[in-house]
Amino acid sequence: MGRDLYDGYREVRELYDEAVDILGFDLRRVSFEGPEEQLRETHITQPALFVHSLALDLLLKQQGISPEATAGHSLGEYSAVVSAGAMDFAAALEVVKVRGEQMSRAGETAPGAMAAIIGATEDQIQEICAGVSASGVVVPANLNSPDQVIISGDRKAVDQAVDLAKKMNLRRAIRLNVSGAFHSPLMTSARQGLQVALESVEIRDPKVPVYQNVTAMPEHSAAKIRDNLLLQLENPVRWEATIRQMGADGFSYFLEVGAGKVLQGLNRRTLPDSEIVSLGTDEDIGEIHVTA
Repeated sequence: MGRDLYDGYREVRELYDEAVDILGFDLRRVSFEGPEEQLRETHITQPALFVHSLALDLLLKQQGISPEATAGHSLGEYSAVVSAGAMDFAAALEVVKVRGEQMSRAGETAPGAMAAIIGATEDQIQEICAGVSASGVVVPANLNSPDQVIISGDRKAVDQAVDLAKKMNLRRAIRLNVSGAFHSPLMTSARQGLQVALESVEIRDPKVPVYQNVTAMPEHSAAKIRDNLLLQLENPVRWEATIRQMGADGFSYFLEVGAGKVLQGLNRRTLPDSEIVSLGTDEDIGEIHVTA
């Protein structure tokens, strides 16, 4: 992940080298070589994804391709905030480092799980969560698209929720390979550390609107962005509502910047008439230069 960009561009090498100094471990090695088990540890996953996405963002802007608005899913919101000019790369990475460490510790203190429920209505999701609440906390965590919701909470409750969803003959219910119950009350112990980190860095009013996870609305204020980044830790990512709002505000062309194509699939189910292009490699950047 990111090796082609690192090898091909001096400015990307400088970005990764700066990240190594900030993080205190060799992000280059684990991003480019693995092992995958290490890369999946959230305190490593988060900065790895963040730096990769900002390397792509940097290259796009050097080609004159800048956003008219930004949005990011969960961790991706930090990339969106930087892309919009509200935070510097180094400051945001300092916060991402703390976020990953604190969420990792919270996952050890309050072990949890997440699961994808596909094909359920909002009422059915609420029925599932309520039906297993006696076994522990379980809440909607990622409201991703009209047919996909990720639930999060105590392991036993999430397992029971998956079983209940299957009994309801929903399209699919599957537990996810994650290290904690993200975007749920089980992340509460991470709040103080993240708050301190957010308050220690400069956040400016963005140059373009940032559509944030907890409000699904365009935010223009540094103070609101800071508050919402903290609230995001324990509250749902309202991605479907975010994309619908962006569509209502006139946006119909989206660039998914970073690893994978998950958002491409979600956006197509939410705004089927919009166009979305996923960019994760140097080759992708070359193609967007021609078509954008």
